[in-house]
Amino acid sequence: MRVGIAGYGNIGRSLERMVGEEKDMELVGIFTRRDCDSIDASSSKVYPFFDLEKGSVEIDVLLLCYGSSRDLPAIAPMLAERYNTVDTFDNHRAIADYKLSMETAARSRGNVSVISLGWDPGFLSLIRLYSYAFLPHPSVNTFWGRGV
Repeated sequence: MRVGIAGYGNIGRSLERMVGEEKDMELVGIFTRRDCDSIDASSSKVYPFFDLEKGSVEIDVLLLCYGSSRDLPAIAPMLAERYNTVDTFDNHRAIADYKLSMETAARSRGNVSVISLGWDPGFLSLIRLYSYAFLPHPSVNTFWGRGV
């Protein structure tokens, strides 16, 4: 699978290492809005974000490593029109609207976008789902909110 990483903060660096360890994945490159020479990627070529905007990169999936408050809502739908994407959008109140914009953008060109695949929502949501599905009277605690 040919993978691209858009954004190179903590998540982007972690995904670079993860993709590098997988035998069935090839990291095509890291795409950044910063000056490419300022990125010290350990095992990959670094390209300007503009290459993604043109839609000229041949990849199977683009991993979006941008912030949920401003970056993903502004950038991700445009990328979903051009590529299959995966992101960690975690603004709980805005997920329904974000999902609709991503679904509309991705379907316009036959792509798939997986959203909110992170710690929470994502992994912790899956644990809650399993608890409610398989336990008769689950008591699911969280790391936030009342009762912390």
